[in-house]
Amino acid sequence: MEKSIAIITGSTLGGAEYVADHLAELLENRGFSVQVENNAAFTDVAEQSLWLIVTSTHGAGDLPDNLKPFIRQINTEDLTQVRFAVVGLGNSDYDTFCHAVDKVENALTAQGAARLCDSLRIDVLTTDDHEQCAENWLPNFVAAL
Repeated sequence: MEKSIAIITGSTLGGAEYVADHLAELLENRGFSVQVENNAAFTDVAEQSLWLIVTSTHGAGDLPDNLKPFIRQINTEDLTQVRFAVVGLGNSDYDTFCHAVDKVENALTAQGAARLCDSLRIDVLTTDDHEQCAENWLPNFVAAL
């Protein structure tokens, strides 16, 4: 099992960063080496083959501004060596609930990356503890490694 994971965040108000930091701590406690990138460029994570993307959905189903450049950069890359999972935060009051998750999944798989497990979609409207929700999901990710 590979022991190095890049956690890439897309956050507007900080919620996704909190979740990412919590997951990073949990993974480090399990013996993984974790690299958290809050304003990732492809070159920051190009050597990593395991990516965990934690993103909120902003506006009308959009990616957060700090994730958009990364997604644009990977559109020309061969990601066949990358395996990934996505954790998303969104509000189910909107019909674009967690659309950023779909956009990330589509961008990565279009370039050959393989999804490890079902993505987690956290509804901030009904879930009080986003970090705990992600912690409950984490064994799905680890088991798929």
